[in-house]
Amino acid sequence: MSFAAIDWARPWLAPIAERGKRWKAAALVGYPEYLSLLNEDARAAGFFTGRGKSLRFIAQDDLPEGASYEGHIAATGNVPTRHNLHDFFNGLMWFTQPRIKAALNTRQADQIDALGIGPTRGGVRDALTVFDENAILFASADPSLTDALRRFDWNTLFIAERAAWGVRCEARIFGHALLEKLIAPYKACTGHAWIIDVPPDYFSLDEPARRATLDRLVADRLLSEPLDGRSFAPLPVLGVPGWWPANASPDFYDDAAVSRKGRRNR
Repeated sequence: MSFAAIDWARPWLAPIAERGKRWKAAALVGYPEYLSLLNEDARAAGFFTGRGKSLRFIAQDDLPEGASYEGHIAATGNVPTRHNLHDFFNGLMWFTQPRIKAALNTRQADQIDALGIGPTRGGVRDALTVFDENAILFASADPSLTDALRRFDWNTLFIAERAAWGVRCEARIFGHALLEKLIAPYKACTGHAWIIDVPPDYFSLDEPARRATLDRLVADRLLSEPLDGRSFAPLPVLGVPGWWPANASPDFYDDAAVSRKGRRNR
């Protein structure tokens, strides 16, 4: 897939669309122009990576031989970036949820310092990578909806409580690999939901305030809590109300590609 394939009308892209449109235009011109714009935005934003280094973007070929990707970011602030959709969405997440990205980088770098780079990442780094690549932030002010997600109770979450979305719960895609996959959406596409309990007045906030609230809450938890594969709950992306026209019909959820009833029974 190319940059030209991005459809900014997709509802899950709304939080990143404004900056993303500018970046896409630069990426279509060329790699140098694209990196230049990313660094112009980084200088203006003043964000930092995991260990307090100013955020910058470099060409992938400028990553020193033998250096680890996350370790290099933590030590220098420089994010190796290829001219492709995967790294395009990764860069956008540094601007959309900067605290979360910095927290992930901190945890990854700490693990690398403690355990080194081996043939496998280990459980914590695997979970951090899953979060970075495939997470969906599920904000909920209603414990019954949170419970429905954890129990794979799609009838409650998507049909019976459909009116709760945007009022008592919401989903935001964080994982940059998941965003890349959704350039060509398919029914079975599933993200790893990270559940965040929020107060009811969260849903009265405007978009920037909601985003900043999640950025703070999730980053704090990532830096303080144990993390493994059990930290997530599967969430079928195209099942989210309002994200796909066909899911307006309850029949949409009869498909095992969406409902995953067998996994719930386990």
